[in-house]
Amino acid sequence: MTKTRMKLLFASLLTPLLCLAQPPSDTKSDPRIASILGELASVRPFDQVAISPDGKRVAWIEEIIENRKDTGNSAIFIKNGAASPLRISGKPASERSLAWSPDSRILAFLSDRDKKGQMQVYTYGESASGPRARKLTNLTGYLTDPRFSPDSSQLAVLFAENAPSGGGPLEAEPTETGVIGGEIHNQRLTVVDVEGADPITPADLNIYEYDWSPDGSTFVVSAAPGPGDNNWWVAQLYTISQSARKMTAIFKPETQIAMPRWSPDGSTIGFIQGLMSDEGFTGGDVFTIPSAGGSAVNRTPNRTSSVSSVSWLSPGKMLLTEVAGGGSAIATLEIATGQTERLWQGDESIHSGGNFPNFSVAHDGKTSAAIRSDWQHPPEIWTGPIGDWKQLTHNNAALKPRWGEVKSVSWSSDGFSAQGWLLYPRDYDASKRYPMVVSIHGGPAGFNAQHWPGDRFDMSVLSALGYFVFFPNPRGSYGQGEQFTRANVKDFGYGDLRDILAGVDAVLKTVPVDSNRLGVTGWSYGGYMTMWTVTQTNRFKAAVAGAGIANYQSYYGQNSIDQWMIPYFGASVYDDPAVYAKSSPITFIKNVKTPTLIVVGERDGECPAPQSYEFWHALKAQGTTTELVVYPGEGHMFRASDHKRDVMERTVKWFEQYLRRPIP
Repeated sequence: MTKTRMKLLFASLLTPLLCLAQPPSDTKSDPRIASILGELASVRPFDQVAISPDGKRVAWIEEIIENRKDTGNSAIFIKNGAASPLRISGKPASERSLAWSPDSRILAFLSDRDKKGQMQVYTYGESASGPRARKLTNLTGYLTDPRFSPDSSQLAVLFAENAPSGGGPLEAEPTETGVIGGEIHNQRLTVVDVEGADPITPADLNIYEYDWSPDGSTFVVSAAPGPGDNNWWVAQLYTISQSARKMTAIFKPETQIAMPRWSPDGSTIGFIQGLMSDEGFTGGDVFTIPSAGGSAVNRTPNRTSSVSSVSWLSPGKMLLTEVAGGGSAIATLEIATGQTERLWQGDESIHSGGNFPNFSVAHDGKTSAAIRSDWQHPPEIWTGPIGDWKQLTHNNAALKPRWGEVKSVSWSSDGFSAQGWLLYPRDYDASKRYPMVVSIHGGPAGFNAQHWPGDRFDMSVLSALGYFVFFPNPRGSYGQGEQFTRANVKDFGYGDLRDILAGVDAVLKTVPVDSNRLGVTGWSYGGYMTMWTVTQTNRFKAAVAGAGIANYQSYYGQNSIDQWMIPYFGASVYDDPAVYAKSSPITFIKNVKTPTLIVVGERDGECPAPQSYEFWHALKAQGTTTELVVYPGEGHMFRASDHKRDVMERTVKWFEQYLRRPIP
């Protein structure tokens, strides 16, 4: 999915800042902070779970943690009935993308065990000498999303030949010199076997998702011309015959589409359509269209949740996962009538990582496996009937919550009903007054749900240090249907900030928060909202902006995914610059009095480092307390354990410095 892209990172301006400073000495010496962050880094995370179609075996991927650091390697385990889990991995490697064959006999996966950094397709199954892993391909480039044909006889994969790396716009952008934008590595739908790779789709289209027809002769794909990282927002639905290799466009959506799935009788294709700000983080309504083309029908109009995945149970019935409020739900949908039955609902997220890699269901539509966690329970694998799961693993049994209790908070704002989560301080005492930090999620089409804190940018740790932490879900979030998700279109920063401030007021009425010790922070869209917030109000006495956006006009020409902006702003910046200026923090920079720490990755393509530099430079020029830290080699999602920990240490220190004591 990584392509050559235009990137203007103003390296000459950033060079003096690119060295990673050591964490502040007073932070490193604080045993409370070191202990909490060390424990978070010791969590054994799960990347994916996959149950076999017959429901008899469960496979999952665990990240390998050594000395409280992410090694970049992972391991695959399979559990069959009452037997102990079997690790099928060999030497240390990065492994991902589990896929069972429909007959449940073979597990496909991707691994770089043969050559570090180059994934290949492997299969694991029975052989004359017993179960073993078998290398299926010897390709050069980026591979993802293996899927078996319905009769288990063929295996397809998305393959970008000679692509230097992969992972999409969340990963670090490649360093570019010379002629920019001339070479594009599109993902092509490719059938693979021991004989080689057979590309099915044309080289000038990037394929994002796909599914086999029930007879295995045809595919449905979502696709757009490259570069792939940028054009997902304008992808259309196509069908393509495996033999004739003819692409047929069957649907051009108004907004974004995800998860095309062919019905068991071959007559219908179901998919999700909605306003989505990030590829792979899905939310919207369920649509169906005849597989031969025709009119698409919204099967969940006015539904007050955001559907995140779909699968067919029968020609007339689907299984849905949903973002519901600040939590998750699983339901069935009768296509003809629109009737739904809620099978389970909980406050946790079963959508971590996008497109539900932490939930998997067998062919019976009931037996399932899930990776579950919340603020009181670390992540583990659970299996069984939907909503009646039993815990399968106990990898993190020794971990205990270091933070306080959590409560759901609901409030009204501009006619909307908003919701968020309030994490109480550890050892809460109602007779005391506490500081509070507001943590704004990314997206904006995302949501805050209960979760076990990880080692990434997560403010839950502040609860362990005596803070309230408020996680709001303002307009623009998933969880309350498409109208709510679309409510910030052409209005970035305005209505969503009113929602957040109304939520803060609701919290202040119920718990002893010191209104003179409020902080605000966020990453990505949350980083933008942090920058925006401090230009609109002086209520917050400290701010930390992670990978933010200071100036939407300059940002449009700097980032590698500008197509995401048009559905939200209504036009390009060249056609309507005023709508971009209206929501740019830099427009109101003279208002900022709040001490603001700014952090960003050097090679971030989604929220490029010059945006953070611009905000920092403006604050510095007018004498507002600020600090900028640029992390070498990092993209939008940090990968190096030392960098992730340093960001958290600096963030905690910043809030401790400005919120621990009352400020006049």
